[in-house]
Amino acid sequence: MDLQAKKVLVTGADGFIGSHLVERLLKNNCRVRAFVFYNSFNSWGWLDTLPKEVLQQVEVIAGDVRDSYGVRSAVKDIDVVFHLAALIAIPFSYRSPDTYVDTNIKGMLNVLQAVREYGAQRVIVASTSEVYGTAQYIPIDEKHPFQGQSPYSASKIGADRIAESFYRSFGTPVIIARPFNTYGPRQSARAVIPTIITQLLNGQEEIKLGSLEPTRDFNYVKDVCGGFMAIANSDKTVGEEINIASGQEIRMEELANRIIKKINPTAKVLLDQQRVRPEKSEVMRLLGSNKKIIGLTDWKQEYSFDEGIEETIEWFKHKDNLKFYKSNIYNV
Repeated sequence: MDLQAKKVLVTGADGFIGSHLVERLLKNNCRVRAFVFYNSFNSWGWLDTLPKEVLQQVEVIAGDVRDSYGVRSAVKDIDVVFHLAALIAIPFSYRSPDTYVDTNIKGMLNVLQAVREYGAQRVIVASTSEVYGTAQYIPIDEKHPFQGQSPYSASKIGADRIAESFYRSFGTPVIIARPFNTYGPRQSARAVIPTIITQLLNGQEEIKLGSLEPTRDFNYVKDVCGGFMAIANSDKTVGEEINIASGQEIRMEELANRIIKKINPTAKVLLDQQRVRPEKSEVMRLLGSNKKIIGLTDWKQEYSFDEGIEETIEWFKHKDNLKFYKSNIYNV
């Protein structure tokens, strides 16, 4: 399937990855409808930061994925759905697990029901590498067991399995795309890379972090969006679960030191106990296999880790961007 000229819906378009995906789809000549979270400020999240001439090309609908009527209205007349809307912060899922079930599982159900009703040609579901838990073997391929080590990851496992059931029960053209750790401009401060960068750019000499031992497989947001689109374009991917991964891992302490060297080499890393996850909840190792996505699509990684980090730091250096972040507090 060729995405060009297709009418495409992006749920969670106001978020980090969603806003980048909207831009990428527009460059591909797609007709984009953006589903954003309704709020009384009439904020469209990160979409508000896009140039006016870009935003004018987007049809924006405000709503809530937990509301089936609003979701059906957004899905109507759509060819391809990219379902990214979700609650994603792991520490907040310890406090409010019920909201994760409502948003991530019920929201998924609402999207699938709407797709089934209106007959979209594809629905690409955004999963997460957190569903695997700590690696039982590496690299982690799509056959790796699932392990819910946080309410967030458990809710995403549930959402993925609902999506699978619609494919197997009703023939709904579902694809589960599973990015490993995404980073880049606009990412929220609840993620580790923005946490490090914003503390450094605000002049802090002691960079507060949680556990320094875990490893992660980091992927630049533009590569992840390219992965979503390659998966949608391929005729071999319907019904599949597909990792988007670099196949490389970085330990948290090494990650922090590499970023520190680029911004302020005199800064030091400080372990902050309030940022440490419960012992059995911490995912200690994530290293993904990208063999399947390479075999089924034309996707390839375009950015090295250092290239992606350089672009990310440059974005954060602009004061109009840095103002959105509160580096002096722990962002749950």
